[in-house]
Amino acid sequence: MPFINVKTNVSVTPDIANDIKTKLGLAITAIPGKSEGWLMVGIEPDYLLWFRGTNEPAAMVEVSIYGGASHNAKSTLTSHITGLLTDELGISSDRIYVKYFETESWGWNGSNF
Repeated sequence: MPFINVKTNVSVTPDIANDIKTKLGLAITAIPGKSEGWLMVGIEPDYLLWFRGTNEPAAMVEVSIYGGASHNAKSTLTSHITGLLTDELGISSDRIYVKYFETESWGWNGSNF
């Protein structure tokens, strides 16, 4: 049950958003047991976002997962996320934060896992 939310101050066309969604679907497999089949993706373009005092292209990515993941798995996913946002949106990798949330409770379809 992963959810990846991308907030960026860059404009994102529908085609690019779809490409990002597809690539995140592949990237999430860096975490064992996670797949695109349960992945929810949010993309918030044109977000009012400043980093290091400027509004140059930047992104804040939040990754929520049911259960946990190893440090190595999260590092691999961070690398994939950073690379795809650099490729798709031209954001420098040093202007991208990736934050992880792990939870033991996740609701879906009227109940909790």
